[in-house]
Amino acid sequence: MTTTATRDAPATARRTLLIASLGFFLITLDILIVNVALTRIGRKFDSSTSGLQWVIDGYTLLFAALLLFAGNLSDRIGAKKAFGWGILGFVLASVGCAVAPSLSALIAARLVQGAGAAVMLPASMALIREAFPEPRERARALGVWAVGGAVAGAVGPVLGGALTTLDWRLVFAINLPVGVVMLMLLASVAPSPVHPTPFDWAGQVAAVVTLVGLVFGLIEGGSLGFGSPAVIGSFVVGAAALATFLLVQARVSHPMMPLPLFRSSGMRISLAVGFAFMVGNFGTVFVLSLFLQQHLGLSPLLAGLVFLPSAACSVVGNVVSGTLANRFGARVPVVFGLLAMVSGLIWQIVTAPLGDPWLVIVGSVLTGAGGSVAMPPVSSVVLASVPADRAGTASAVFNTFRQVGGAVAIAVFGVLVADRAHFVIGLQISFALAGTVILAAAVASVFLRTSLSEETGGLPA
Repeated sequence: MTTTATRDAPATARRTLLIASLGFFLITLDILIVNVALTRIGRKFDSSTSGLQWVIDGYTLLFAALLLFAGNLSDRIGAKKAFGWGILGFVLASVGCAVAPSLSALIAARLVQGAGAAVMLPASMALIREAFPEPRERARALGVWAVGGAVAGAVGPVLGGALTTLDWRLVFAINLPVGVVMLMLLASVAPSPVHPTPFDWAGQVAAVVTLVGLVFGLIEGGSLGFGSPAVIGSFVVGAAALATFLLVQARVSHPMMPLPLFRSSGMRISLAVGFAFMVGNFGTVFVLSLFLQQHLGLSPLLAGLVFLPSAACSVVGNVVSGTLANRFGARVPVVFGLLAMVSGLIWQIVTAPLGDPWLVIVGSVLTGAGGSVAMPPVSSVVLASVPADRAGTASAVFNTFRQVGGAVAIAVFGVLVADRAHFVIGLQISFALAGTVILAAAVASVFLRTSLSEETGGLPA
């Protein structure tokens, strides 16, 4: 006999998927919409390239540094509650960005935004894991979830350009109505199960110091010089903190990044792909935004329109990705998508000296569409590698590697293009580095399992 709860289950799952997708939309929108506004922000506060890098990497830094903590938090208090707290923090920080009186205040608010995004992202993936326990349904759901990011990619640059034309502060204020709608929808979702575990405070502190040391050294090395005592000291502190972090994770009883996760080959490959994807996606969008406005002289709106075809193709790629993965396994769409990204980057390297926005569009379409096909199957592999009660932790580890890839790429590429007289050469070197990293990930992806069936090779159930 069919019960009311059974009949309502599909509707509840769809509602949960909608809310999780909106969360991914909001997080992605904030990255892309701000990229287009960077030139205007720089003029307002008379900022150097390194200052603009901190506007992006301030967000990404806390995002990456707190994801592991946030994954543990999601498992501990329940994905729904963690997601709600993340939305609230993100929205309040967005208001702080919108009213920031100085570049320092803006960067500080961006740090808080990154913390809110860190709590939201693993919780959104854990919500999907709860709503779609069957692997094939989950693969399709993750494709829809990824569409949230793709739609943000489609509207973000154009919306950012239009809002920046009026006032760059509006690119942050736009988060307020979206966040309010999400909180209203979240109220209708059933409470998530909780799995209380102690917090790994020592590991969290070591993770933050590691990333701050690395990113500070990369960004400030471009302006202070890599031989500067401050930069050298930053790298030394970061390296010492990384060694401490790994030691802590190996010895504490409840690590926030359980090292047994890496026993699964699928998990290891997925982490490499996630890192490479962000290097080739957000790292190059950062550089292209500066190229289109500062080098080619396009307005913020026209620069946003250049990214529109790529984002539109990304929506399609995310929609079909789940179907391709269910038919051919994860390996085919991941390898194919990554190779498409490489071809797009090669195109950008060859055509950059011509300074034609139409040629930029072609390369961006290849890169965006390829990434959108590759990423949803990788997310499925991550969730299939752990038992259900570790979904939040696994997704946090995965997204930490992704965000570290983005933060490192922006830091390195920003240094390479800081010299306006040699901007194109720096852009070409940036794309060559990104292509090399993605090609290495594509080779590793050949060894992915062909099936999306459950495997809990990372942690014991």
